[in-house]
Amino acid sequence: MTKQLFLAAAFAGLTLASTGLYAQTSTWTIDTAHSSVNFQVRHLAVSTVRGSIRGVKGTVTLNEKDIAKSTVAATMESATVTTGTEKRDQHIKGPEFFDITKNPQLSFKSTGVTNTGGKLKLIGDLTLAGVTKSITLDLDGPSAPIKNQKGGLVSGFSASGAINRKDFEFGTKSSASPAIGDEVKFTIDVEIDKQ
Repeated sequence: MTKQLFLAAAFAGLTLASTGLYAQTSTWTIDTAHSSVNFQVRHLAVSTVRGSIRGVKGTVTLNEKDIAKSTVAATMESATVTTGTEKRDQHIKGPEFFDITKNPQLSFKSTGVTNTGGKLKLIGDLTLAGVTKSITLDLDGPSAPIKNQKGGLVSGFSASGAINRKDFEFGTKSSASPAIGDEVKFTIDVEIDKQ
């Protein structure tokens, strides 16, 4: 083998090896049309009010070798909140709750992923109505990627958890506050497209 051929073969081997290393991480975009946040809260301790928030956008970086090194950054449009009752929706979009004029978006940025016995937890900072707090979510997924109608790869996951709305000063100055439960349970369902 000539020196030039040997160097070319060595370079090719290094290129393939480095390609394998970079392939461990992939970037995915959240599909807004197929993603949402669903929540529920108790009313007067006798019934449950359910609602949703749409306009979910963001980026997911998946580390296939070590899921704990993956990251999520997402925003949600606060003006899309709906509970099925127009009068109530207008109230919670106002200054006492979401205050959509001052806070048009909610945001979540992960700070870590833990894997204990195969159970994944997503940790990150949630910003709700201008207040940011760390929360921990139970993570289901991501699912094995499949091809969509256009041949691109898609995947998805769900994250669920609960917050105390008073930790975020959410609705604490409202006259309706005593009628609303402190705990808000929610699930985030996300479909993602590989870039």
